[in-house]
Order: sequence, then structure tokens, then C-alpha cells
Amino acid sequence: MADRPAEPALFAGLVDDAAVFPPGNAPLAEAVRLHRIHRASRYAACVGPLLVPASAAPDLTGLLDGAALAVGVIGRPGTPASEVADAVALLRRIPGVEVAGVELGWTPDWRATDFGGLPRTLEVPRGSEQETAVADIAADASDSVVLQAKFRTGATETWAWPDEAELATFVRTAIDHDLGFKLTGGLHHVVRGTHDDQEQHGLLNVLAAVRWALNGEEVDELVPLLAERDPAVLVPQVTRMSAADAAIVRAFFTAYGCCEVTDPLGELTTLGLIQGA
Repeated sequence: MADRPAEPALFAGLVDDAAVFPPGNAPLAEAVRLHRIHRASRYAACVGPLLVPASAAPDLTGLLDGAALAVGVIGRPGTPASEVADAVALLRRIPGVEVAGVELGWTPDWRATDFGGLPRTLEVPRGSEQETAVADIAADASDSVVLQAKFRTGATETWAWPDEAELATFVRTAIDHDLGFKLTGGLHHVVRGTHDDQEQHGLLNVLAAVRWALNGEEVDELVPLLAERDPAVLVPQVTRMSAADAAIVRAFFTAYGCCEVTDPLGELTTLGLIQGA
């Protein structure tokens, strides 16, 4: 249990609501209903936009009543950028809807599609192409052009679980290129562990590793942090972060998608790091 809460800025808007995506697979109407509950809760400050597949944009139009709703439009790698752009155009015509950004897979021709200045998150591959993709995105990122990378931390049928060394390498690569990033899939819990026979990275581990990486630590030093399973070790890593520390950590690790936002937020509450979930 923490002796004091973490800096609020460390968790502000950190957890994007990915309820409709696996393994949650919530029906869209239920996801919208629950998202509105999250946005009215004590932990609302920690919750980011509702993430919606580009293909679901037409279905979303019939579920809204004009009340404000921030959404991120998602195209998984392989989804044509034009499909995402069409979804954005449709949603921008709906009263009350704010398109907070778009996410799609990185390809060498990603610049060809215009998203009207929206923040853009590009999911990067693993292996030898990763640094090429990160460097390519970073080349266009600036204070006026919001671009960031995305890396998948959880296993799927076509994506093996990335171990600590692979995740540490991505974090180190993004920071070396001065590029912000979000993570997706797999950060359901705040501490590294094995759940339902599946390896899962921990949110506190990632926050600590990002802070250490910003201090100049290399991959070999980040791996033990990402592997740590004892909350008594990780909690002080977080509570010792100052407001300035929190700001720079979040400037790089901007958000992550979670299919049940109350899972990590509930664990953070239990540990005394936030109030409310």
C-alpha cells in the first residue's frame, strides 16, 4: 500500500476505453453506456476516449443523443487508411462527437492520407523494421504535428507476447528518437504477472521503466524493472515521481488501451495510488 497517492498527472487520461476490442468484445451500445458511466465517475480524470473501430462508425451514429463523446477511431494494421478517413468524416458530422485522434498501422506511405490535423498514432511492427518505422514517424512529429508510435504488448493469434527485452527495446527506441508512444493490448494489471496462464506486462512496471529510460538507462537496466512482480518494489518507484517527473513520463508514454478500464484503475485504487475506481 502506498504511503501517499501518486502525482495525479501521472494517470490523467492514461487509460483509453477499448471495451469493444478483444478480449472484452463488448457490444458497441453497451460500451457507449459504460463509457458515459466512467466519464461521470470519481476516476473520470484517468479515462481517455472511447476507442471505436473505423468499421463501427456507422453503427455509432444511431447510439448517440447529442451528449458529448470523445472517440478515437481505430484501424488495425492492414485496414486501409481511406476507411479510417471515411469513418472520421462521418463521425465529425455528428453533433456532440469529438474525434480525439486516429490509430492505424504504420506503412511507408502513411503520409498519403490527410486526417485534417488530427493526432495520429501509428502501430509499428516488431523486429528489424521497428526502428525504421519509429524513425520515420519521428521525422514528421513536432509541436504542431501530433504523431506517435504504438506497440502491442499483449499476445494475439498472430502476435506472440513480447518479452521484457522486446518491450524495453521499443521504449528505448522511441525515447532515443524523441517520440511519444502508446501501448495496446495486455496491460490489464498494474504489476507484471501471469494471469490465466498468460504472461502480462504491468502498468507500474512500464511507468518506472519509462522514467529510468529518460534518465539514460539502457535496455539491460530496463528489463529487471519490467520483470518485477513485487508491488512493494514498484509502488515507491511511482510515488517518488515529482510533478515534473510525471509530466515528462507522460509526454512520452501518452496512453494505452484497455478493454476494462476499471481493472487497472481498481488495482491502482487498492494500492492507494489514485482515488476512486
